Amino acid sequence: MTSVDLLTDAFGRVREVVHGAAGGLTAEQLAFRADGDANSIAWLVWHLSRVQDDHIADAAGTSQVWTADGWEPRFGLPFEASETGYGHSSDEVAAVRVASADLLTGYHDAVHDRTVEYVGTLTGGDLGRVVDEAWDPPVTLAVRLISVISDGLQHGGQAAFVRGLVLRS
Repeated sequence: MTSVDLLTDAFGRVREVVHGAAGGLTAEQLAFRADGDANSIAWLVWHLSRVQDDHIADAAGTSQVWTADGWEPRFGLPFEASETGYGHSSDEVAAVRVASADLLTGYHDAVHDRTVEYVGTLTGGDLGRVVDEAWDPPVTLAVRLISVISDGLQHGGQAAFVRGLVLRS
C-alpha cells in the first residue's frame, strides 16, 4: 500500500461516515440539537466538509468546491463565502439549516472527489512540504492531511451520535 492508497482509503472512510450520519434524514432531523448549545448534524457535516474543502484547496493551490462549483448559493447560509464554521457561536450553528440530506452529502461528495483527485497526484516526497508556517513547528502537507481526516472522522462520529438521538426520539 502506498501513501496515496492510505490517504484515499482514509478520506473514503470520512465519506462513509458522512453518508451514514446524514443519509435519508429530513431537514428537521438534520437541524436537531440535543440542547441549545449542541451541534446539529447539518452543522457538523457542513463544517467538516468546509474544512476539508478549504484545506485541500489551499494545499493544492486551487479554488474551493464551495465557491467554484456553486455550492455556496445552493446552501443559502447567512455567512461569508470563506466561512468554514471554525469558532461558530450557538446562534451561528443554529443558522446552518439545509433543505435535504442530499444537499449535504452532495457537497461532501464533490469535496471528496476533489480531495481524491488531488491526493492521487502526490508522491511520498510531497508529504514533507510545509503548507502552513503560522504554527511552530510549521505544518507539513502530511500533518495537514491527517488533521483533516481526524477532524472529519471526529465530527462525522459526532453526527452519527446525534443521528442516534434523532432516530430514538
